[in-house]
Order: sequence, then C-alpha cells, then structure tokens
Amino acid sequence: MTPDMEPVLATDPSVVGVLDELVRREPIFHRPDTGATRTEFEEMTVTDFWEVGASGRRYSRDYVLEALEKRSAAPHIDVWETTGFHCRRLAEHVYLLTYTLVQHKERKTRRSTIWQRTPEGWKIVYHQGTIVQDS
Repeated sequence: MTPDMEPVLATDPSVVGVLDELVRREPIFHRPDTGATRTEFEEMTVTDFWEVGASGRRYSRDYVLEALEKRSAAPHIDVWETTGFHCRRLAEHVYLLTYTLVQHKERKTRRSTIWQRTPEGWKIVYHQGTIVQDS
C-alpha cells in the first residue's frame, strides 16, 4: 500500500453532533439496545432499504430482516470493535457514516451506512460491508 493511496477522512465540524449520534447506533443490527426484534429492525430502516454484503451480493430489506430475526432468536456471543468513524453530509437530513469493524478479533470489514433523519428518528437507507484483505 502506498502512502497516497488512503484518503484523508475528516468529519466537517458542522456535523460532529450527527457523527456522535450515529456512532451510538453502529454497528447496525449488532446493538441489542437499538434493536433486537423484527419490528425494531423494521423501524430502523426505510421501506426500500437494501445492502451489499461482504460477498458482494445485494440483499433486500425483507431478506435482511428475516436473517436478523433468525439471528436474534438464538443466543449468541457478538464480540466486536469499531474504529475510524467518519461522517459526511450527503443532502439535507442524509448522511454517510463510514468506519472499520473487527468481529471476534479476526474478521475486519470497512462499513458504510447511509442514514436519514426523519420525523420518527434515524432510519437506515443503505448499508455495505467490505472485507479487508491485510497485506
């Protein structure tokens, strides 16, 4: 990796408050305090939400909600660590949040979530996770 390859990510001071709010919601679908039931996951997402998984596959909202419902129904240990948060305003009330997630001290992904502030609260519009191949 060359030094000029990595972008300089700096959150504009005008959106630091938004950054703080969104950091408390990430990683999405991994925080029992923000959602653990299908209804709560539905409330977290816009109706046309979709995501691109680490595999590169696209997943519909219904598919993601079904997978989350199955995962939350069975007891499991979810160990994770987040770093490198960056927030960028894309449009009025729409923000891109990016960060790095390490799960179980071995699976490292770069995450991107597009969030929209609505009268009902924050909603997830789109999400993507990409596996980091260490070199």
